[in-house]
Amino acid sequence: MTVAKQLYRLQEVDLEIESGERALEEVASQLGESQAVINTQQQLELEQKRLEELSRQQRSAEWEIDDISTKLAAAEEQLFSGRVKNPKELTNLQHEVETFQARRNQLEEKALEIIDRVEQSEASVARINSELETLKADWQRQQKQLTDEMERLKATLADLKAKRQRLAGEVDPPAFEFYQDLRKGKGIAVARVEQGICRGCRISLPTTDLQQARSGKLVQCSSCGRILFLP
Repeated sequence: MTVAKQLYRLQEVDLEIESGERALEEVASQLGESQAVINTQQQLELEQKRLEELSRQQRSAEWEIDDISTKLAAAEEQLFSGRVKNPKELTNLQHEVETFQARRNQLEEKALEIIDRVEQSEASVARINSELETLKADWQRQQKQLTDEMERLKATLADLKAKRQRLAGEVDPPAFEFYQDLRKGKGIAVARVEQGICRGCRISLPTTDLQQARSGKLVQCSSCGRILFLP
């Protein structure tokens, strides 16, 4: 096997390792908290606080209605008891009863509005909570898949790195160092030659370069400087 072929095989493994490491980084970046879950959780907390406040307002309105109803009942009882004979006092009592009735009507209308808002808020809480549970289930499923994929990629990378170490050990050290330097500078150190063309720079190669490459010598492309590999 020529040195160029050894280096080409090594490069193929290096490129697989790079691809695997990029995939691993991409998977790792997706692990962790879900912004959609966080946003929906915050939305649920806000709606729950709104519901708590509306429920407090509802209880307050109901207490006011009970209080005004008690006062109204007492005023009506006194008005219709026959104990009060004075016309002025009767007029005052009648006005007091009317005032209590008007106030109770206002409070009852207010309570009905609050009850309607409470029901709407309860429906929102239920809807958001259901959405949150769905998002959490999807997130947990995704995290499991990502974790499994990460373990698979790690195992694949471990195998590739072991293979690289074996292949690198088969290459002549000076050639290996030369390959390493080219990889750092050009990314692709070894270029295939197809139909007399360097696939690294797509330039037609001189006949002398092709002949030397065929003979097994380590030849660089006169244009891009990459090592030439003839399959």
